[in-house]
Amino acid sequence: MKQRVVYFICYALPVPVILLSLFIGSTGQADAGAALALAYKKVVASSLTVAEEDSWAMIKNIIYNVRLPRVLLTFLVGAALSVSGSVLQGIFRNPLVDSYVLGISSGAAFGAALAMTVPLIPVSLAAFAGGVLAVLLAYLIARSGSGATIITIVLSGMVISGMFSAGLAIVQYISNPYKLQAIVQWTMGNLHVASWQELKRICIPVLLGLVVVFIYRWRLNVLSLGDDAAKAAGVNPGADKWVLIGCATLLTAVTVAAVGIVSFYGLFLPHIVRMMLGADNRKAIPASIFLGGTFLLVIDNFSRSLFAFEIPVGIFTMLLGGPFFIYLMRKNKLNWH
Repeated sequence: MKQRVVYFICYALPVPVILLSLFIGSTGQADAGAALALAYKKVVASSLTVAEEDSWAMIKNIIYNVRLPRVLLTFLVGAALSVSGSVLQGIFRNPLVDSYVLGISSGAAFGAALAMTVPLIPVSLAAFAGGVLAVLLAYLIARSGSGATIITIVLSGMVISGMFSAGLAIVQYISNPYKLQAIVQWTMGNLHVASWQELKRICIPVLLGLVVVFIYRWRLNVLSLGDDAAKAAGVNPGADKWVLIGCATLLTAVTVAAVGIVSFYGLFLPHIVRMMLGADNRKAIPASIFLGGTFLLVIDNFSRSLFAFEIPVGIFTMLLGGPFFIYLMRKNKLNWH
């Protein structure tokens, strides 16, 4: 793929996709044609009829209070999950891992489901606590006298993920039908709850995690070569790994707490970036931020406009992301080395 096309897809495409997403939704009352027509008439004629003023006020309300926070929240979630997957795959030097390796998603899902069933603490806080607890448990189980190796952390993370998944199943089993429906819907991705309040809640931690990973992106290249190579290059692999794992945990737990589980996204999106730009994280990390947010916006546009009812975005990440990833894998070799 030509370099200009790649850079356009990664860095220029987000702007038109964001603008277009503001006019996409299940309702046809705030589409681009109606909004532009009223805006043009308001600027040129400087006056609207009473009915047109009501329509203009409704369009502004839908775009500003409903669609804009959802678009921005979706972009942040996509960027966070994509970068989190890139970091974990680089640290563990395994192209098949994502946030499930450390049990982050399963722990966050269990915490949120428990908070929905027993409403003693906020759902977002419970989900974040569950994700952090999963990482700590995975590390403590993997730790031995000589420290925690990559293999033991991966294996313990898989065990912790299974345990939290079992806990989630128990919570679903004992929940009443109304809460069960909310839990099941949340585990499939829940972007329809987007609001300015939710956006403000995740904005700072997500941006903080993205900035730290961006600063450490060259160190991620060194860590991908192994501990011995990292030490030879003057990098402390232990400290850097846990800084990056901490950022990946923060990014995943915060997004899962806000919108639920967006399945498969942190696994295939980093591969798409590597197929286009290569394995150099100095280029792949910033591209993952912009392309990750843009691609999830495209998926969300389909989920909320394809039918009269909204389909959870987690289903679309599987239905659209899986075949797309298979197509790219058939056409191009996975650019991992």
